[in-house]
Amino acid sequence: MDILITIQHPAHVHFFKHAIDEFEARGHEVHVRALDKDVALALLDEYGIEYEVLGSRGGSLPRVALSTLAIEYRLYREAKEIQPDVMAAIGGFEASHVAQLVGAKCVVFTDTEHATLSNALTFPFADEVATPGCYHDDAGPNHYRYPSYHELAYLHPDRFDPDPSTLDDLPVDADDTYAVLRLVSWGAAHDVGDAGLDRLTELVGRLEDAGATVLVSAEDDALPPELDGYDIDIDPHLIHHVLAYADLFVGESGTMASESAVLGTPTVYVHSAAPGLMRDLASFDLLYGYHGENRNKHAVKRAVDILRLSDIDWDERRRALLNQKVDATDIIVQRVLEAGT
Repeated sequence: MDILITIQHPAHVHFFKHAIDEFEARGHEVHVRALDKDVALALLDEYGIEYEVLGSRGGSLPRVALSTLAIEYRLYREAKEIQPDVMAAIGGFEASHVAQLVGAKCVVFTDTEHATLSNALTFPFADEVATPGCYHDDAGPNHYRYPSYHELAYLHPDRFDPDPSTLDDLPVDADDTYAVLRLVSWGAAHDVGDAGLDRLTELVGRLEDAGATVLVSAEDDALPPELDGYDIDIDPHLIHHVLAYADLFVGESGTMASESAVLGTPTVYVHSAAPGLMRDLASFDLLYGYHGENRNKHAVKRAVDILRLSDIDWDERRRALLNQKVDATDIIVQRVLEAGT
């Protein structure tokens, strides 16, 4: 069959990359259409995935609206030519709309309850909305829940093995004590009105006082001048190796926080939203989420405590998680192929 996959974000490349290999190995034709968003195209190039670019979102709200219409029209033209049996995306409302127009089935994956506008524009048009079991909203009559997370499509131990040599160009080794601090630009539609960390200089100082080297990963222009020199320069596809060997992750990015947690790295997530995914990871004591008015104060204390405690077996906690979750790539392949038959 012909399968059309849309990519709106770098994390979507990781999510679909092994499934694309599986589809092609079974003789299916995969067509990838991507937005030029952050490092998404660089990741597609790195993994040797062929794709066509649909465009990019504008910066202001009016430009976002206009660019979205243009993207959906381009996707429609592409799909009309390809005539896919199935279209698949993470939260991509363009895919669900276009699938209706060209007579394709559409499977949408999501784990983000607070993407309310996108969800409202997507769910009524999708043939199936597949979510992790911890998704706490009702996605409608075509809602399919599965026992895994998006991140386990590419970070399950059957899919990922960390390599210490990837740290060679960084100021730390795998055996060093270091913390990764992740800052986001707050430009995504589901981030409007949200907030995360503040008093960053104090936070970095406290982590250093607790014995950690601090590495900052900042999205777009999110790095403040006072942290200049802390940012890391590493190929985007290698960041998961950095997270795997870290002793602590502190950040505003839900994706990178959940990636760290499933890798067994203790995670402090600071964000005004508290999706079901984070609550589920917290149940395994791998992630600590702080979302209220005093989130920064509590987050800093927890981060410092993690660095100073040495008697916690984080690997054991990860094993407990993996005993209850499956390889999400198997779910992607199953749901997409079942939709097309």
